[in-house]
Amino acid sequence: MDTINKVKSISIWIFIIPFLAINTCLILITNFHELFPNKEHIIHNTIPYIDGGASISRTARVFPTYLIFKPAMFLTAYLLIRYWLYIKKIILNIHGEHKNLRKILIFGIGSAICLIIHSIFLGIKFDFQVYKLMRRVVLLLFIIFELIAQGMLVYHFFKIKEKLSKFINKKVLIFKALLVSVLSVVAILSLPILLNKGNTHFKHALEWNYFVGVIMFYLLTRFLWRRTT
Repeated sequence: MDTINKVKSISIWIFIIPFLAINTCLILITNFHELFPNKEHIIHNTIPYIDGGASISRTARVFPTYLIFKPAMFLTAYLLIRYWLYIKKIILNIHGEHKNLRKILIFGIGSAICLIIHSIFLGIKFDFQVYKLMRRVVLLLFIIFELIAQGMLVYHFFKIKEKLSKFINKKVLIFKALLVSVLSVVAILSLPILLNKGNTHFKHALEWNYFVGVIMFYLLTRFLWRRTT
């Protein structure tokens, strides 16, 4: 099916674009200080994946890094929507209608919408607690929706793996299931720490690594599907 080839192409870009965007922002703000007119925005000597010295939003919400981050997230969200629509088409062609297919689509596209909303408001300053809370909630919903959509999709693929046998690599499907399981367990175990004040560096390090973990799902998708003609 041509749709499978499109999913393979899209999925790799869903990983590459945000991965390059967040790390480019990090490199610029920590090494190319002359690009930042406001010197208060500069960050020194940190590898946030390890030491949690800065959050993703801290590196991406200022000029000029938001010129990279925001377009990248908008493009990623667009590709996410196309990805989940193609997934629906593939399942309908191979298995037919399924009671959970609509839910998978809602959560998948919902995560893309949350990413768009978060990107729009990133860097806009309003001194309102409600606004700050809303921004955190939208980001949290993006992660929750992604985990639910990914988890339901992997579960459904396992249920129909015999019908999918000539289309997918079953070993990669197992890796995807393990990834979603690890992300879910880490989210549950980290929740008490995230809800309490403090532990800022831990939260920042978790944010960087967790974001890469979430988009890693799409990198595995690139290798899940067999190329078709």
